Amino acid sequence: MADPPTDPTLDDDTQKAAFERYVVPEIDVLYRVARSITRNPTDAEDLVQDTMLRAYRAIERFDGRHPRAWLLTIMRNAQVNRVRRRRPELMRDPDTTMQKVAATDSDGVDPGDEVVADVIDSAIEDAIAALPEKFRTVVALVDIEQMSYQEAADALGIPVGTVMSRLHRARARIRRHLESVGAFPGRGGRR
Repeated sequence: MADPPTDPTLDDDTQKAAFERYVVPEIDVLYRVARSITRNPTDAEDLVQDTMLRAYRAIERFDGRHPRAWLLTIMRNAQVNRVRRRRPELMRDPDTTMQKVAATDSDGVDPGDEVVADVIDSAIEDAIAALPEKFRTVVALVDIEQMSYQEAADALGIPVGTVMSRLHRARARIRRHLESVGAFPGRGGRR
């Protein structure tokens, strides 16, 4: 099958065929990435469904190159929107955090540690969301999906050295963001 045309009037059969070819083979990868982002199986499934729906609607604009990177970009944008929608809800309910602190955990995990971990996770999500797209994509592929540099380079159609430099710069920006919000210890004033 040829790459899907960029004609926004794809017929249903062509749209379904393109979806089957480019999206369906990536479902397992999407779920693994979603699971690592959300840390919750139900939220991960919802995020994958949202990603697949958005991909189906946008398949006529997809050029047929690098479907995994395209899908992970869609997923990232969907997750950013989900987090933005959820934030006001959490702000309206201050008891949510207090309930976590007061809760007893049957597996012996200190509820205070869970709250701290949630704050750090949120800071990491914010730091990643603040990255330019080219850096976020490399972080998603290498650090979240645990692809090798070569696999990420192949998926993005860029040299391995570019993957490595983007990842280095992205990690430095994430570290600076985490230091600025107090979620990561600084290096004694060194920058």
